[in-house]
Order: sequence, then structure tokens, then C-alpha cells
Amino acid sequence: MAKIQYYTEEGLNKLKAELQDLKTRGRQEIARAIAEARDKGDLSENAEYDAAKEAQGLHEAKISKLEEVLGNARILDESSIDTSLVAVLSKVKIKNRKNNAVVTYTLVSEEEADLKLGKISVGSPIGKGLLGKKVGDVALFQVPAGAMEFEVLEISR
Repeated sequence: MAKIQYYTEEGLNKLKAELQDLKTRGRQEIARAIAEARDKGDLSENAEYDAAKEAQGLHEAKISKLEEVLGNARILDESSIDTSLVAVLSKVKIKNRKNNAVVTYTLVSEEEADLKLGKISVGSPIGKGLLGKKVGDVALFQVPAGAMEFEVLEISR
């Protein structure tokens, strides 16, 4: 059974646009590459043709995966987010208890995660550790660099 993922409207529209691009422009480019390879002669010994066909298979698999993701995608109404607990689409201000650094993250689905924009995945170690926490709670979790301790300072939308 597929896992339902929650997205912002912007994130869902981005995925839909990517799927449309793969289905139109991407398929046209692959068909062109196959046609060019086919024109080069004997298909049984044509490595370029084999590579183009393999690329086509990978491309169709990517389209299929994206269609599955979109089929299980739900838009989360940001106005209905409970700001008393950290949840998907919560904006969380946290303080590293070791070095007192304060950062703000928005918890999003894995596909929308972008650290440069302050968006972290709910499936990441930090995201998992923050889910369900309240202001004042301390979140302990393991990251590749070791154990970390963060205090939740603020939760908003």
C-alpha cells in the first residue's frame, strides 16, 4: 500500500509540472534519440540504439513513479495546522543546546525538502525528532555527526 504524502499547493504544482515535462518534452527527446540510432543501421549490433531504448525504459519508470507519488499526494491546508505541536508544514524555531545556535525550519515532505530554503523532510533525523514536540520540549536524536539536542522555541505556520 502506498504511503500518503502531504504537500503544499506550491510543491504539488511543481511535481505536476515536472510530470507534464517528462511526458511531453522528455518523451520527444527519447523518441528522437531512438530514431537517430535506428537510422544508423543494423539494430542487432547498434549500441547507441540499445542505450536509447534503455534510457526510454528509465524515463518511463520515472514517469510511473511520479504518477504514483501524485496519486497518493494530498494538499495540506496550512490554515488548519495546529501550532501547539510540531507537524507537517510547521515552521519550527529551534536552539541547539550544545552551541546555542538558533535555526528555523519548515517540515515538509521528502520531495519538497530544500535545506537552502529552510525546508527539511519529516523523514530526516531532525524532522522525525521534532514531530509531536511542543514549545519548550527538548528533542534528542542521532545524526551522522552524532547525538544532537534541540530545544523547541517557537512553532508557527
